[in-house]
Amino acid sequence: MASPPIDSLTAATESVDSRRLLLPIFLIVVVDVLGLTIIMPLLPFYAERLGASPAMVGAIVSTFAFCTLIAGPFLGRWSDRIGRRPVLLVSQVGTLIGFLVLANATTLWMVFLSRAIEGATAGNLSTAQAYISDVTKPENRAKSFAVIGIAFGLGFLIGPAISGYLSQFGYSVPIYAAAGLSLISILGTYFLLPRREVLHERNEADPGPGGKRLAFFDWGAYRKYFEDPQLARLLGQWFCFAFSFATLFSGFALFSERRFAWHGHPFGPKEVGYVMAYTGFLGIIMQGGMVGRMVKWLGEKNVVRLGFAASAIGYALTGMSRTVGQLLAVNTFASIGGGGLRPTLTSRITQKADPREQGVVIGLTQSLMSIAQITAPLIGTALIQQHLLVVWACWAGLVAALGLALD
Repeated sequence: MASPPIDSLTAATESVDSRRLLLPIFLIVVVDVLGLTIIMPLLPFYAERLGASPAMVGAIVSTFAFCTLIAGPFLGRWSDRIGRRPVLLVSQVGTLIGFLVLANATTLWMVFLSRAIEGATAGNLSTAQAYISDVTKPENRAKSFAVIGIAFGLGFLIGPAISGYLSQFGYSVPIYAAAGLSLISILGTYFLLPRREVLHERNEADPGPGGKRLAFFDWGAYRKYFEDPQLARLLGQWFCFAFSFATLFSGFALFSERRFAWHGHPFGPKEVGYVMAYTGFLGIIMQGGMVGRMVKWLGEKNVVRLGFAASAIGYALTGMSRTVGQLLAVNTFASIGGGGLRPTLTSRITQKADPREQGVVIGLTQSLMSIAQITAPLIGTALIQQHLLVVWACWAGLVAALGLALD
């Protein structure tokens, strides 16, 4: 029998090696996302117990995003210089320390400190993205990069449910669970990822799917991307998507606490966690094939239009919901209708960008996302503090409608 060509053997070996390296990254990201999603439904209630007003809760949420915006590019450059594994470990240790500080917080400044520590070291996911880019060839990256999306889907399904269940035993219990998962992630990185990193050839024109982010004070370098009218409109739509979603997401727990009751008591971490887990389940359904079918049937542009329209209507109706049944119905409509927005907008933005600059443009979308996550919670929670619950929801819907108008 003739021996297989050497090129075929080399390709097969590289494929096996890539899969072997991607498995621990997948497990690490799943554990990291689980830790983060366990905290999300609980944090507003935890802060309120320590005396935080709704507006202060918004400031706590914004602190994490602000520190991420400032520190993220530095962590990315550091990982380029010394390697992905060391930076991944530093980021994960920072997350663990942040969780432990939060679990033992007795005053609000400790809550702010915990979120600042986590934000300043929040390089876990972006470094994992860069690692995937390093160990896979360009033609295989899209498929390999899907592990991040799968990990996020599982995390947003399981994490809030765990938080909701454990919160009934004490608010610090879910946080310690997140800290335990973070420790597991650190051990996974230390023992599963090889010390010697495998690199496929890369250059400045090919920064990979993780994106290249400029430092906070280098925003002038992004100006040229807004001078292209079509790309500028798409980036505007991306910001509207990010801002409207961040408005709703950051204020949802506070809104639900003030609007809904279950078995005679106001919504708490348990109920909010279960609703978020339901939303995560809908997200998995959408990412599991529905978005691709919708794009095939309607085209990307129409999927974006449908997504903004569904989000605008769904967000506004959320504020008008009076029963849990109405909330779940509206949530289902908004999640299914708007579920294709993020991947479809990302696809359209990267298609409009020069192939040599796609990484920088993806980095720009990440920075715009951070800005939305800083500003939206401050505005949204201020409205909730003034008991303007319907206005809060309609404000999120109005921003989504602006995204539709930009099309």
